[in-house]
Amino acid sequence: MVMLHVLLASLPFFAAPIPSAAAQNPSEAAPTEADYYQAQSVPVPTDIELEIGGIQPLDDGSLLACTRRGQVWLITNPLSRSPKFSLWTDGLQEPLGLWLHEGWIYSATRGELVRMRDRSGDGRADDFETINDDWNISGNYHEYNFGPRPDAEGNWWITTNRGFGGEPFGKPDWRGWALRLKPGEAMEPMAAGLRSPAGLELSPWGELFYTDNQGEWCGANKLSVIKEGAFYGHPFGIESAHLPASHVTYPGKNPDGIMMPKAHTELPNFQLPAVWFPYNKMGRSASGMAWDRSKGAFGPFAGQLFVGDQYQASVMRVSLEKVAGEWQGACYPFRKGLAAGVIRVRQADDGGLWVGMSDRGWPSLGTEGYGLQKLTWSGKLPFEIYEMRATPTGFDVQFTKPVDLAEQSAPPMSLSLSSYTYELHSAYGSDEMETQELTISSQQMSADGLTLHLSVEGLREGYVHELHVKDLHDLDGNQLLHDVAYYTLIHIPTE
Repeated sequence: MVMLHVLLASLPFFAAPIPSAAAQNPSEAAPTEADYYQAQSVPVPTDIELEIGGIQPLDDGSLLACTRRGQVWLITNPLSRSPKFSLWTDGLQEPLGLWLHEGWIYSATRGELVRMRDRSGDGRADDFETINDDWNISGNYHEYNFGPRPDAEGNWWITTNRGFGGEPFGKPDWRGWALRLKPGEAMEPMAAGLRSPAGLELSPWGELFYTDNQGEWCGANKLSVIKEGAFYGHPFGIESAHLPASHVTYPGKNPDGIMMPKAHTELPNFQLPAVWFPYNKMGRSASGMAWDRSKGAFGPFAGQLFVGDQYQASVMRVSLEKVAGEWQGACYPFRKGLAAGVIRVRQADDGGLWVGMSDRGWPSLGTEGYGLQKLTWSGKLPFEIYEMRATPTGFDVQFTKPVDLAEQSAPPMSLSLSSYTYELHSAYGSDEMETQELTISSQQMSADGLTLHLSVEGLREGYVHELHVKDLHDLDGNQLLHDVAYYTLIHIPTE
């Protein structure tokens, strides 16, 4: 079994001096997410509708932000009281991503992968080049493209959204696909069965992951690794697999009503996600994502993944490990209450997390219609579930701070664990199916108070395992900031 434990050796939970045990004063308010991760809003001029589809931090501290209206804005001194907004370019067709590479800004629009640059240095883009436009569009409003992201070989990747409703110029090929675009070569359709793949990101170790949105043939939001030839379950664009360019073998007609773990064994090339985001519990519309590469500048979660949610106006957190050759892992709540629906997240050089937002077209719990915020770690260490990991007999649950071992059994810590899956079917979304309450046969806290070892009866491969940890305190008397974790168990480790 190979596990991903980034920076654990060099960052042993910040190794802060352990304070003496002290119960929290009941009159004091419990810590909140904002006590640890502060959200600072960028003031947006009233004549600009900043419906952000992509963010690119620049070396001088400024930002480029593209909007669904086809503009790219250069934002100078973004966190000052009066940031400067200047129009870097406009006229793009719904750009939903930006990436800086060798002095060029790359963007995935509806009809092309384009690159742009400000050659003259006057703050406006001068040069525009089409890198690839080998796909067609039908005029359908929902034919979004997401990306781009480069791979280690210098190729560019985008993901294509399936259409909804009318297609006035006919049904185009390659909708719901992951496309590899080699400069100067024909497009390569690498994977199929995507629904609304709103996030695309390259991991620190060089693999591409995407997020998808709950709906028909997609029981809940999910995070998946992109594999050549894989089928991810949505049949909308699968007929394109018959075309010569396809790298996907046609899987046949989807069975309408089959549990996801069974689909994994019965549908050719069907790929289960690395992580399911349970509906409503972890948002409704997973979007952009970013790995924390800050080496501790963004808090205790270095190496983990942060994922936006459009409906919930939130950012979620993910930890991953590789078991039997497959990525799997857990998701956790992180930071709610942002100004608008989260579309994109990008990490700044100082470790902070830029959050680009828009509610256009979909409702959100945010109070604004669009905006740009930056999440910054306060320097205070939250008491959190750092990581939930699978073991041959259950799970290890690691915390960011030591547990108060003397107080652990009085009152007793309360644990509950259940598992469930989703159904692959044509109806919109899926209930949690085949739910079972699981028995925790033994629990043992490590001597340092950082890891809880759980033995569990009834582990099920291919199922989400939902863990609640109640009435657990750190040495300052604080309860867990978030006391739940959702682990997608693809394989039970053998060692």
